[in-house]
Amino acid sequence: MAGERTYDVVLFGATGFTGGLTAEYLARHAPAGLRWALAGRNADRLAAVRDRLTAIDPALAQLPLLTADTTDPGSLRTLAERTRVVASTVGPFIERGEPLVAACAVAGTDYLDITGEPEFVDLMYLRHHAEAVRTGARLVHACGFDSLPHDLGAWFTVRQLPADVPITVDDFVRVGGRFSAGTYHSALIALSRAEQAGRVARERRSTEPRPEGRRVRAVRGRLSRPAELHMWAVPLPTIDPQVVRRSAAACPEYGPDFRYRNFAAVKRLPTVLAAGVGLGALAGLVRLAPTRRWLLGRLTSGDGPAPHQRARSWFRVRFVGTGGGRRVRTEVAGGDPGYDETAKMLAESALCVALDDLPPTAGQVTAVTAMGEPLLARLTRAGITFRVLEQTDARPA
Repeated sequence: MAGERTYDVVLFGATGFTGGLTAEYLARHAPAGLRWALAGRNADRLAAVRDRLTAIDPALAQLPLLTADTTDPGSLRTLAERTRVVASTVGPFIERGEPLVAACAVAGTDYLDITGEPEFVDLMYLRHHAEAVRTGARLVHACGFDSLPHDLGAWFTVRQLPADVPITVDDFVRVGGRFSAGTYHSALIALSRAEQAGRVARERRSTEPRPEGRRVRAVRGRLSRPAELHMWAVPLPTIDPQVVRRSAAACPEYGPDFRYRNFAAVKRLPTVLAAGVGLGALAGLVRLAPTRRWLLGRLTSGDGPAPHQRARSWFRVRFVGTGGGRRVRTEVAGGDPGYDETAKMLAESALCVALDDLPPTAGQVTAVTAMGEPLLARLTRAGITFRVLEQTDARPA
């Protein structure tokens, strides 16, 4: 990465709902001496966010504000050249994200975001990974609820098992809370672009190197009702398996043969069936421009639930890992997944990249590959729990 910059961290998209929560988290938890700034396209709205932050820390009345717009490549280039790390909340990323990724890749600036959009991540690999490798920039996507609990949780589970053996990991996620408007918009756009996303994914698979002498798989599971779960396990069409698979491909610690599956844990079968029907109908509706516009208008980016509503929200991801004759059950848990914890995860990721002693990596890498133990320690201190529930001998197949 390039030499001295004006800022350690710049938060891009600070005027959005999740961006504002991330700014508030940094206001409360950024260490003294951190050189950070807010960035966005509207100077007045940035100033309003800064005014909110001064209620947390009066010294932030002088927090720098940087004007930059995704439609103005020059402004993004200037932004990237002035900071060591950019953390972005500006989505949908497939529509707005690439110019900032490109600017950071060229400038050798570390970039993080909270996208859960597989097509965007694959496109950024194809178009900007090589340049980021050349300049030393780390491009780390999915640093929110998509996909840190799954990525770090699978890695945490693997570390409880014997080394150098075939390993399987399944995870089962439950949430109580509302997903963000940004996640809703991104999901609708992803459904409308399924064919394009499939083509991009195939292109990436044809060009991305595979680990030598090892096998790494993220496979789609089947609807089932595991006896130990006491719930229905429903396969999830999320970005999480792709992220976990890429962490496993980059790290021999996952063993010579690694397999991962990702499920939602649902209590009632009618809920599962209704969700399946609803998703199928939605996938058809979003392909039509008028209905897609109507659906996108149901939730407005920048809006979100009140603090008392977020305080009641929670998430829990439970993992079952087997390998070397051992079986382990682990859990990652926290509060409001769509807003508060996503803001916390992005902020702590940015602080980790800016301040911690990390392994030398470059190009598009996962959070585990880029940050690993330092990030897990940060999130644990911040109140997200990583714990072992049970370790036993593996049951016979």
